[in-house]
Amino acid sequence: MRSGGFGQSALLLLDAIEVLARERIDYAVIGAMAASIHGVVRASTDADVVLSLGGRKGSDLEQQFKSAGFQTEFRLGGIDDPIPAVLQLTDVFKNRVDLLVGLRGLEPDAFSRAIEVKFQGTSMRIISLEDFVAMKVFAGGPQDMSDARNAIRAGRDALDLVLVRRLAKRYGRDASEGLEALLREG
Repeated sequence: MRSGGFGQSALLLLDAIEVLARERIDYAVIGAMAASIHGVVRASTDADVVLSLGGRKGSDLEQQFKSAGFQTEFRLGGIDDPIPAVLQLTDVFKNRVDLLVGLRGLEPDAFSRAIEVKFQGTSMRIISLEDFVAMKVFAGGPQDMSDARNAIRAGRDALDLVLVRRLAKRYGRDASEGLEALLREG
């Protein structure tokens, strides 16, 4: 494992990405790390990733991570939870990576739109600007809306408005209305 102390969840993420690549699992980094690519750098003590498992089971994936030396905890979401399950990875330093096993409303093509970013000599896949904004307005919390606002401002010239509106619509009326409110802010 690359991490050597607390506050190095990004390094733990690189170790997790190696396992995902070996298992041929599509993923996209989301959360604060994606926010730093699409808007404003902000602090976070964990790293977040959304997965496309296809027909595979999260519990099978958990075994792969345990075998690779990760501490794991697999939790199923409730019936109304937009996240079906989370596989939480930790190390001895309490660094954490949350692997979201899907997200209700996330378009499967989000994984093919993810962008490659180099970090510490390794390539990682970051959720696209449009998927990031749509996902954040769907989440709708104060930090999420701030992340979406900052991403829209920072990427205004590159933002595909037709695509982001279509993606927000997949998440429902509240997400679409939240997006439109942010777009009106200029």
